[in-house]
Amino acid sequence: MTWLLQPRWIGYTQAQTALSRLEALMRHPPTHRMPNVLLVGPTNNGKTCIVQQFADRYPALLAEDGERRLCPVVTLQMPPVPDEGRFYEEVLEQVQAPYRSRLPAGHKLAQARLLLRHLKVKMLIIDELHHLLASRLEPQRIVLNTLKFLGNDLQIPLVGVGTADALRAIQTDPQLANRFRPLALPKWTLNDEYRKLLASFERLLPLRQPSRLHAPEVAAELLALSEGTIGDLATVLNLATEAAIRSGQERIDCALLRELDWDPPSLQRRRASELAD
Repeated sequence: MTWLLQPRWIGYTQAQTALSRLEALMRHPPTHRMPNVLLVGPTNNGKTCIVQQFADRYPALLAEDGERRLCPVVTLQMPPVPDEGRFYEEVLEQVQAPYRSRLPAGHKLAQARLLLRHLKVKMLIIDELHHLLASRLEPQRIVLNTLKFLGNDLQIPLVGVGTADALRAIQTDPQLANRFRPLALPKWTLNDEYRKLLASFERLLPLRQPSRLHAPEVAAELLALSEGTIGDLATVLNLATEAAIRSGQERIDCALLRELDWDPPSLQRRRASELAD
């Protein structure tokens, strides 16, 4: 599939609220009990895009002496099956530091702490935090303690990003649950914010005719096809744009949407499950 909608930031209200919350965290003075945020939402609903947009505001740069690199924000993914050692390795990978996998976790922790201080890191963002539930209870508990330790030791805020499973994982530790303030990115519904989002998308469409995506019938059809996630909405619009150009009508309407070779995400999962059985 050719991507006709050029990737571009759309600053809808929920995204701007999340960015404002992250900016407030960056300005928070260092303390031994730093506040944290947990950005929670369904898969493919813009969470990673938001934290990447924020991280892009704080790129790595050279210190004034020109001798070392400063990295205000470090973004990493929780490993698929996390344990303490793998988590430290992911941190070291993201700051481009060499390490030896066979060394004990304690050595990797010491190296990570030293480098994060040296780089003047002010925020650590951990994406795919729900992967925590893929590990056994004991490794899961150790990784949660690691997050708590790094926040206390470095006196920096932590930002977790994930699905509802991430919230369940954090809530297994009462101290962490008390520090991580959830910020929800729920699925879209047929309201004014959703229609504004569609209008923003339409401005990006390379079509010669207006589609009026925000019109009630078209908006409802797009919501049904995407099931309320912004990632699936973008994919549907890309398929529809391609079909509109190919047909020569140069606009998206309900008839065109109903002819797309596309199934809503829940139907895709159900069919995949049936094939697996």
